[in-house]
Order: sequence, then C-alpha cells, then structure tokens
Amino acid sequence: MNHFLKLLDCSTEEIVELLDMADQLKYELKHGINHKPLEGKTLGMIFQKSSTRTRVSFEAGIYQLGGMGMFLSSHDLQIGRGEPVEDTARVLGRYLDGIMIRTFAQQEVEDLAKYGGIPVINGLTDFCHPCQVMADLMTIREHKGHLDGLKLCYIGDGNNMANSLIVGGLKAGMKVSIATPKSHQPDPTVLAFAQQYGDKFQLTDDIFAAAADADAVYTDVWASMGQEGEAAERRKVFAGYQVNEKLMSVAHGDAMVMHCLPAHREEEISAETFEKHAGEIFDEAENRLHAQKAIMVKLMADR
Repeated sequence: MNHFLKLLDCSTEEIVELLDMADQLKYELKHGINHKPLEGKTLGMIFQKSSTRTRVSFEAGIYQLGGMGMFLSSHDLQIGRGEPVEDTARVLGRYLDGIMIRTFAQQEVEDLAKYGGIPVINGLTDFCHPCQVMADLMTIREHKGHLDGLKLCYIGDGNNMANSLIVGGLKAGMKVSIATPKSHQPDPTVLAFAQQYGDKFQLTDDIFAAAADADAVYTDVWASMGQEGEAAERRKVFAGYQVNEKLMSVAHGDAMVMHCLPAHREEEISAETFEKHAGEIFDEAENRLHAQKAIMVKLMADR
C-alpha cells in the first residue's frame, strides 16, 4: 500500500491489517504506552473543504505519533490560484513525508499521488470518504466483536459516505443494504462493484426493507458540504428517509446507530434516536483519530 485514496484500491487483508493496527494504537494511547513511529516526519494537510473532525484528528494523530502536521488552506496555496495540482504535488513531495487532502474532485487526489512521490491520504472527496469508513468499521467491530456476516444499513443520500460504506462493508465481509431515493443513488462505479457480491448487497428506496434485521444503521446529512443551496429541495426529496425509533424497531434489538457528523437532528435522524445512541456515535467520531493514525503509520513509518 503506497497511498490511501479510496477503498476500491484496498484488499480485504489490507483493511483488516489497518483495523488491527488502529486497535493496537488505541490501546497504547489509552494505557500511556509511548508510540512515536513517525518521529521527525511531517504531514502536509491540504484543506479545500473546511472540517472539524478531519483536521483535529489528523493534527492530533501525527503529533501523538511523534511527527508534525502542517495545515495548508487552499487560500494559502498556489493551488487555490490556479497552479496545476501536478506542480503543487512535485513541490510538496520534496518538502514533506506525506500529504492528506480534503477536497472536491477525486481526480485531484489521484493526481497528487501520481506526481508527488510521497504517500497521499484521501481525507474526503465528493466521491468517497475512506478514512471515515475505516473508523466506522473499527467502531462496529469494537461493539459487536466481529464484522463478518453482520448487516450494515445506510439510509439517505447516495453520496460519498454511501459509496465508501458499500465498498468497505462488503470487503470486510458484511451484508450491506442501501436505501436512497431513485434520483440520488450511489455512484455507478460503486454499484457495479457491489454486484459481484450478489445477495449480500441490496439497493432499494424502501427504508424499512433496508433496515430489516440490521446490526448497524447509518445515516448522513441530506445536504453535504457544497450543497447548501439545495438544502430546501433536498429536505423535500429525503423527507421520508429519517432514522428514528419507528425505523429502528425493524432492526435487531441491539442494533447500533451511526452518523459521520455533523448531525441535523429532526432531519436525517430524530433527536431521540441520536441521543439514545450518542455513545456509539461519539465512539465512532473518536475512532477517526485511531484509524487515521494506523493509516499514517502504514504509509509513512518506513519511508
């Protein structure tokens, strides 16, 4: 593994290796065991989309591992003024030991990896959010003890989270069901990938069919970053796609509820259901730190 660009690039074995490493790093941090495999390393963190969890978890994570994180806003870089991404990549590759980028186009991430000569981590694009899904899988495994054979259900927009949950869940041995309006389905590339898993994958517009016997029910905001102008229209489209106690009644009695945050209570999730499962949701948020530390160690430690 040279980069972490999308879960479509990862094997099941690589995903499991990262999850195991994340568990170990979390254990070491909680027990005060010193771990600084990235001492002297510098991670450049490019943000063309703003963030709470991505910035703080990466910056804290690289520091805990002995390295340094360098925040690079698109307003501060020439990439924000029209410099080709391949030129920015060639320059940063001579200064840094790794790059994390949170941006819009997946191709920008792919080009950074192609031209930079150093590991690149996808902190989010409009196509996928692989770091979040590693934290999600880590959290489900912590709570349930395993992943293989469990049912993961996603309700809402067929966005970057849906794309990554489909790929990550299926590769981790889970059954995955997705409920979206027919007008907002996941990316065709991802749906084509999922077809090879047969009846382990379900795509429907019926939220109750998707959530039936689920072990984990996941949702995300109806209007993602950059779609704020569509918020009113999207509220109409997704009005019937709320995770609430009525929906959870068809899932397993001990089913988890997950959300990548920020959450809009009484839109994609009821306040009652959010608070009932807040422990799981904030375990999930915490695990961004540990999962991303594992990714950084895997890519950067031996360079």
